[in-house]
Parts: sequence; structure tokens; C-alpha cells
Amino acid sequence: MVRRSFIAGNWKMNKGLNESLELAKALNVAVGGVGGVDMLVCPVSVNLESVGKVLAGSNIKLGAQNMYCEDSGAYTGEVAPAMLKAVGCEYIIIGHSERRAYFGDTNELVNAKVKKAFMSDLNPIMCIGETLEERESDKTFAVIEKQVMEGLSGTEEYVNGDKKELVLAYEPVWAIGTGKVATPEQAQTVHSFIRGLLAKIYGSETAEKIRIQYGGSVKPDNIKDLISQKDIDGALVGGAALKVDSFAGIINNA
Repeated sequence: MVRRSFIAGNWKMNKGLNESLELAKALNVAVGGVGGVDMLVCPVSVNLESVGKVLAGSNIKLGAQNMYCEDSGAYTGEVAPAMLKAVGCEYIIIGHSERRAYFGDTNELVNAKVKKAFMSDLNPIMCIGETLEERESDKTFAVIEKQVMEGLSGTEEYVNGDKKELVLAYEPVWAIGTGKVATPEQAQTVHSFIRGLLAKIYGSETAEKIRIQYGGSVKPDNIKDLISQKDIDGALVGGAALKVDSFAGIINNA
């Protein structure tokens, strides 16, 4: 089965309002009309509506970097999924390694957020990945299996039958922002393992439809080799998504 490539840019806590608008406008000119690949940008939450207005009518979709798993209430500093939907978001990054490491997002909380995203008509991009210590201790597959099985527990009703879109992003923590990149073969081995886990949860037919992105120091010059692998369907891009030339280069090479 041929899965359409999906390139997403995670701007993290970068770019103020004016910078965000400038970047969105420049991306609109550079790749806003590109077809054959799905494109997404995820600005900081306070700039989502403004960036969304700039991207309206283009092929670049809007997503958020995080959300909470309740509709409303006394959750200071959090954002509800309906609020994200209202400003034009279609996708939501959930369980990024930085959320797990700095803000205590457990597999249980990730699972609650994934389910809430589905219920709120948002498409979750669930991030998974091992640390350098875990890789060097030969724990990669055990870590990935735990994150996938616990993070996606109880989601069959949403994913099976094409009711909702689920995207996974494999991001080895040791490759994020370090300049180190898993070789295409290393990444493919883990991606294939992930697809096998998805088959256990949803069945092989559905598992073949789910896109699995790679993340971790992705650049224009390595994206081709990565997505040429059988189970790598695109990229979740960090630093390179903050510059027009590099993000457009990744998209064009994909």
C-alpha cells in the first residue's frame, strides 16, 4: 500500500507573533501550492489563529503542540481541544519527548489525550521514542512497545474503519536537536516494529494505512533516504521547520 508522505513542522516554543506570521507567509509562497505531500505546521498556541488565517486556502494544514484531556475547568495554563478546533487546528501533537521529560506526560496521560483528540475530531500525532541510555541498554523495543500499547489502549473504536486518522511519530530522543540521525536502516527497523504493534491493536489492514513519521534532526539532505524506507511515511521536523528554505527543501525532497 502506498501511503501519502506527511511532513509536519513543530515550531516548539519559538517565533513570536510577527515572526510566526512572516514564516507562515513565506511558507505559503514557497510550498502552499505543492501537491502530492501533506504539510502541517504547529506554532505556539497563542499564535494559532493568526497563522491559520495566513494559511487559509493553502495546502498547509494547522496543528497544535499540546492539549489537555478535558473540555473545560480549573486547569490553569492548559488548552481544551475544542478551543484548538475553533481556531482551525486539524492535528494535535501528543506525547512529544519534551512533554514527557519536562512536564510529566505519562503513557496514561498520553492515552487520555489521544482518546480526547479523537472524540474532539482532532487527528493525534502520537510521539514515541527512546533515550540514548535506553538504546545503549538494548531497551529500545521494550520502551517503544510500552509507549505504543499503553498510549493507544482502548482506541480501536476510533481508528478501525477509517473513522479517525491516527499518526505516529518515532523520534529517538538522542537524535532530537543533536545533529545525530538514526540511519535510514535503524529507523526502518523501529518503524517496522511499530507497524507490527499497530497490527496487533487494529489488525494488519488498518496498520498498513497508518502513517508513521520519523523525527530527529531531519534536514533536506537526509529526508529522501529516510522516506525511501518501506515504513517511514514522512517526518516531524523541529529546528529545520523554523526556516523557509530548510522546511521547503524537506517538503520538495519528500
